[in-house]
Amino acid sequence: MSRIQLALNVDALEPAIQFYSTLFRTEPAKRKPGYANFTIADPPLKLVLIENPGHGGTLNHLGVEVESSPEVHAEIARLSQAGLFTEEQIATTCCFATQDKVWVTAPDTEPWEVYTVLADCETFGTPCHC
Repeated sequence: MSRIQLALNVDALEPAIQFYSTLFRTEPAKRKPGYANFTIADPPLKLVLIENPGHGGTLNHLGVEVESSPEVHAEIARLSQAGLFTEEQIATTCCFATQDKVWVTAPDTEPWEVYTVLADCETFGTPCHC
């Protein structure tokens, strides 16, 4: 199963967590300082909140979460063959997880990642692509 990821900048994490918990009838799957994510079953969505005061209400990035590294590598090959510039990040630490991922940029500059989580970790790691 894969699902769309929506990563939002929020001015203050706690009010955003309260709002999205109510909206989607679920609590965050992961909470860290300045960060929370929700694994929402219906509709299938990974919602990520990144505390970024002064930038609340803006898009941080978009993504597609897949189940395995071979799926990420298949997307690297497919997107490269299609002529899209890709930025690969293998075994990178980002958003409190070790991940394999590939980035592409849409025509209007929205950053998209295709990624899989290899393991959780206790550090935020490299700031997100954008």
